[in-house]
Amino acid sequence: MKNINWNNVRLVVILCVVVFLYAFSGKRNDGRNMTEASIEFAGNENFITKDKVNNLLIQSYGAVTGIRKVNLDLSSLEKTLNENPMVEKAEVYATVDGKLKAIITQRKPVARIFEGSQSYYLDYRGEKMPLSDNETARVLLVTGEVAKADAKKMHQLLDYIYNDDFLNKNIIGLTVTPVGNMILRSRGYDYDIVFGRPINIEQKFKNYKAFLQDAVKDTLITNYKTINLKFTQQVVCTKK
Repeated sequence: MKNINWNNVRLVVILCVVVFLYAFSGKRNDGRNMTEASIEFAGNENFITKDKVNNLLIQSYGAVTGIRKVNLDLSSLEKTLNENPMVEKAEVYATVDGKLKAIITQRKPVARIFEGSQSYYLDYRGEKMPLSDNETARVLLVTGEVAKADAKKMHQLLDYIYNDDFLNKNIIGLTVTPVGNMILRSRGYDYDIVFGRPINIEQKFKNYKAFLQDAVKDTLITNYKTINLKFTQQVVCTKK
C-alpha cells in the first residue's frame, strides 16, 4: 500500500468545507427577507423625492419588507428608475443585512428654455428635461426664437457658461433673435451683451472678462446700453 499523502487529504477536506460553507451561506443569504429600502442621492439636486424613488422601487412588489432576496430582479428595478425623466443613473443592490439600497444620480440642468407655450430644462448633455414639482433649478433662462438657434452650438454656449464659475453667477439670461444670434443678460448690469452666433465662445468671453475688469473701475459702466462681443478682436460698446 502506498503511503497516504496527508497534506493532500487535508487540502481536499478544507476545500470541501469551504465549498459547503459558501453554498450554505449563499442559500441562506438568498432566502433572507428584505427589511427596508435605503435611498441615497449623489449630488445636491432635489428634482425627485425619496418617497417617489421608494414608490418606484416597490411598484412591482407591493412592499419591500418580506420579499426574499432571491426574488428581487435588481436589473428590472434599475431600469424602472432609469426611465424616470429626473434620473441620470440608478444603482440598486441588496446588502447582506437585508436592505434594498438605491443610489440615485439626478440629471443636471444647465438652462431653462421658454419656447412658445412650453417650458423645460436643457441638461448638460443637451437633452430636454421636464420641470420638477419638487424643486426649481436656478439656471440661466433662454427666451426668444429658440427654434431659430443652432441647437448644438447653443448647447455648447450654455454648457460653457454653466461650467465657468464667474459666468454661471453673472449671466442670467439668453435671448435668441429671429436670425439665430444670441443676446445675453448680466446680473447687476442693465446692458445687453450682444454675443452674436454661438461661435468663438472662449475668445469672446475672454474679451468680455478683460473688458469688465477695466470697465468696473469706470463708473460710466452703468451708462452702457450694449456690449458687443461679435468681433473677436475687440469689444464695441454703445451708451444709452
